[in-house]
Amino acid sequence: MAGDISVANNPERNRYEARIDGRIVGTAEYQLTSQLIVFTHTEVNRANEGQGIGSALAQFALEDVRARGTLKVLPLCPFIKAWIAGHSEFIPLVFGPPTSNVRD
Repeated sequence: MAGDISVANNPERNRYEARIDGRIVGTAEYQLTSQLIVFTHTEVNRANEGQGIGSALAQFALEDVRARGTLKVLPLCPFIKAWIAGHSEFIPLVFGPPTSNVRD
């Protein structure tokens, strides 16, 4: 890997962005409502796959949501959904009955 992964929310573009050396290498797109953050799509540049970028995006985004304390997560994106299923500490953030939107 060329450098450290940094992740930040870009609310103007409704997405979290992962960067290496200032270059965007992955995104996690979302839609916001007053009560939900709906993760719709996560993508990592093909050249950067397998470097932990998707996991860095998921973890940062979910920690950001948890820190806000006002939103529930609706993981429509298969990657975010699977990531939450493997990291049970984030399941309480998921909208709906426990695990129904994560492990089906």
